[in-house]
Amino acid sequence: MNTPRQLPDTRSTAIRPAKLAHVVLRVSNLERSRDWYLKVLEARVAFGNEMLCFLTYDDEHHRVGLIARPELGHASDANTGLEHIAFTYASLGELLATYRRLRALDTQPYWCINHGPTISLYYKDPDGHRLELQHDVFERAEELDAFFAGGAYEENFMGVVFDPEKMVARFEAGEALGQITKRRGLVEGETPWTMFVA
Repeated sequence: MNTPRQLPDTRSTAIRPAKLAHVVLRVSNLERSRDWYLKVLEARVAFGNEMLCFLTYDDEHHRVGLIARPELGHASDANTGLEHIAFTYASLGELLATYRRLRALDTQPYWCINHGPTISLYYKDPDGHRLELQHDVFERAEELDAFFAGGAYEENFMGVVFDPEKMVARFEAGEALGQITKRRGLVEGETPWTMFVA
């Protein structure tokens, strides 16, 4: 005999997703995009055929899905749609090592910015989808709350661009992580929008 059970009461308890499972992209050249994401994320193919490819880099069955749509061109920024996908690295060292690995494979970020809460490297895939590889600066929510409460984001919601080669050098020289990741203020003549790269 079956034991009856009740669904959770959504009126008294918020039920939120357990995780972000995956992102699926329409791409114009499946093989080219597959190879790019395999390289950038150091992923593996969980399943693939001539129409689609599922990629993973952990215990999830797929984190990135690619669907072949050869008739597509590059999307225009004037249209609504996906802005970017972000992947977080466990440490600043892992993020910078990934930057160095990709640079050696002739894959360069188009935008390197210290947002304040994150150190972020932005790349574009072969179809122009934007990919953010990031490191979370603050370990605890209270630290992030204090950063926002301190007014730095009101002055500069965008962040400050940086040279990744200089950041690698500072990291390898043993400079304190808090100094490397600390976001400077804007100087005269700078605005948040002077830091933006499309």
